[in-house]
Amino acid sequence: MVTIFTEVFGIQTYMVNGVRSLKKSSSTANHFQPTAILDLVVYHNESKSMQRIKEFSWAFLYENILNNVIKNSIASYMAELIQKCLKQPEANNDLFIFCEEAFLELDKADKVVAANFALFFTLHLTHFFGFRMADNHNSVNNVLDLQEGNFIDHQPTHPYFIDGKNAELTAQLLKVMQPHELQDFKLNQDIRRTLLLRYLEYYALHIHEFGQMKTLMVLHEVL
Repeated sequence: MVTIFTEVFGIQTYMVNGVRSLKKSSSTANHFQPTAILDLVVYHNESKSMQRIKEFSWAFLYENILNNVIKNSIASYMAELIQKCLKQPEANNDLFIFCEEAFLELDKADKVVAANFALFFTLHLTHFFGFRMADNHNSVNNVLDLQEGNFIDHQPTHPYFIDGKNAELTAQLLKVMQPHELQDFKLNQDIRRTLLLRYLEYYALHIHEFGQMKTLMVLHEVL
């Protein structure tokens, strides 16, 4: 069984035939690695919770993501984050295109862009689920309220906020529209780790039963 985010049907669970065959199992497993981009021909029945795949093939062959430890860890984090946000099996074409393009951009990214990619993706994915942070940072509104998702002019009474340099960096990251712009962010691992943890805290405040990210520990190690 595999869980796949599809362009036409949204997130779906599929039974893949032929996995138990010794001749087919290795090839099949290669295709269904996390983050793989495939062309599928499927049987779809809306009354069933599990669907079946008739045919599958590569839609795109990565050059780096599947064999580069750092990029694979980042991509696995992205895939888990997508899955945690997708609650219903409904099509979302704009989200699908954003995710597909993000994986393709990560695959060809240089080291600096790749190192900052998880921050970029985590911030911008929120747009498709209705809780994107407001880009209203200025010299007065310089504290990011994570409960409200906007910058305010004072520290709130609750502990869910980002201030100081990290609030300024977040405001700058919110303005990044293309991954290559991440080249301008010279961040160390401690800043990246702190920011990512706070952004995931933001997700937990806005998505019911968000839970813990299993890929986060590995991502912290490789970055």
